[in-house]
Amino acid sequence: MRIPLNRQSQQPMYLQIQERLQSLIHSGSLPPGEKLPSIRGLAKTLQVNKLTVIEAYDRLVAEGLISARQGSGYFVDAAPIPDPARPCCFAPHQTVVVWEAQANRPFALYARSIQAKQQPDLIDLSCAFPKHPPDDLARIIRKVSTDSDNFFDYNAIEGHTRLRHQIANLLLQVGLESSADDIMVVNGAMQGLSLAIRHFVQPGDWVVVESPTFFSALPIFQQLGCRIIGIPMDREGMNLELLARYLDSHRPRLIFTTSTLHNPTGITTTATHRRQLLALASQYECPILEDNAYEVLHFGSPPPPLKVMDTEGWVTYVGTFSKTLSPGLRVGYLVVPPAHRQALLEQRYLTDIHTPTLSQAVVSEFLAQGHYRRHLQRVHTQLHHNRNLMLRGLEQSFPEFARWTVPEGGMYLWVQLPDRYGPLMPRLIQQAEAHGILILSGSSFFPDGLGYPAMRLSYANVAPELIEGAMSRLGSLVKDLDRSDSPLPQAVSGAL
Repeated sequence: MRIPLNRQSQQPMYLQIQERLQSLIHSGSLPPGEKLPSIRGLAKTLQVNKLTVIEAYDRLVAEGLISARQGSGYFVDAAPIPDPARPCCFAPHQTVVVWEAQANRPFALYARSIQAKQQPDLIDLSCAFPKHPPDDLARIIRKVSTDSDNFFDYNAIEGHTRLRHQIANLLLQVGLESSADDIMVVNGAMQGLSLAIRHFVQPGDWVVVESPTFFSALPIFQQLGCRIIGIPMDREGMNLELLARYLDSHRPRLIFTTSTLHNPTGITTTATHRRQLLALASQYECPILEDNAYEVLHFGSPPPPLKVMDTEGWVTYVGTFSKTLSPGLRVGYLVVPPAHRQALLEQRYLTDIHTPTLSQAVVSEFLAQGHYRRHLQRVHTQLHHNRNLMLRGLEQSFPEFARWTVPEGGMYLWVQLPDRYGPLMPRLIQQAEAHGILILSGSSFFPDGLGYPAMRLSYANVAPELIEGAMSRLGSLVKDLDRSDSPLPQAVSGAL
């Protein structure tokens, strides 16, 4: 393999190596499965530093062109699956859900997902978190845990100063200018949501959520005795005509939205929709809680967050590292309007004082060593590949009456079935589990928890080679569902 280098060029040599290998892979000269020279061997052949080869290989890994195999070296990957030809189909009923009762039970969903980890043969399409943490994370955990005794002391309620500055710098990449003083480190996005919701609303208040919405947010509102208005989604975001009507008639105290890579549909709200939503919030003086846990997983350039457009302090922004680094670290953050900062700090103190010092130090060191950008590139490549595999499986195996979203990133998509399937969804969920596939029913994401003919499928936590078979089995179950009069199969203990 010949890799000519121009040592007089202003282009760095690692880029020259990367581009030459790219060319060889795309041309087929390096076919899928071909083993690449070792780092030491290629560095010696090209008479360059080993770090130069490492950087070139890291970039090729991030692009999904090669992969490292433990103890074996680097190999050329199979050709990426192309983007789907079928467009996004998402047109749910534009019906507002108004709900005052207790219905949602996310604890059972979470418990079942954790239990699934103990069943290696179960294909889990319900989880929305990274399958494997980055390789550098374990090394950094070992390093920071032996570097200081300060991890055993109390820390600032708002979090490590260095980490908050680093988060502020990361947010600049999405156009959000904030200072470290605006940022509060929390135990994952869930705690951030809980703190903000409890700050803004009181028992009996009306709140607005998207319909469907993030299922774990619903019981927080319900435990507080809030009354929920579910505004239906369309392809551009929340139905703003209906939102305006209910803002005027019910005067809710909070709007909860996921503007980028909405959970569970994967829809990204358009820039025009965001501006109109913010204008409505300002007109009716209703705060917005913007949950953007998946924003950094967008494959392209999403519109700026609502927080960027907010000049009046209506938006509280929630972010997290759980979806990119590790959910077990429990590190998320709030970007808080100055008027609400002190009250939220006092509420946080009464909750658990601060996020574990060691977890904050691990994330901070990971950012400081420059691993995060390369890691995100690898995550994007894997998620994009898995998404396309799942979409191809849906096109090949699901009936023509099924509709689904084509998310521009994130970890999951939303599959809609005809209305007649609503009462049959419990059967489908249990039959899928009996066939070794764990999925989430669409009913979990609606305030009333009733029988919606939809499901959320995650492509984040499943091996690529299992996706096609899982879609084939699931598609067959959907096709057979309304033709079967057989009783529901017995599900494994703890089923959803």
